Amino acid sequence: MTIILKLPREEKDEIVRSVQAYFEDERSETIGALGAEQLIDFMIKELGPYLYNKALADARTVINEKYNQLDDELYTLEKPTYNGRK
Repeated sequence: MTIILKLPREEKDEIVRSVQAYFEDERSETIGALGAEQLIDFMIKELGPYLYNKALADARTVINEKYNQLDDELYTLEKPTYNGRK
């Protein structure tokens, strides 16, 4: 299953500007908008599945922790059962 991430144009434009600023500030290189957009698309394609899977794993961990807490709370609600005879 291939996951294709489509960013809204405004968000992608913001990321393009950020990539351009990074290249200028950190590498003293100039990268055009088209080059920055192609780099972003490449990074999304290459890193996207790893980040997506990591996000799912993190969500699974949180859900399991919450489930365990809820399960513990349910046990505290249980009433003792005995028939009263000794």
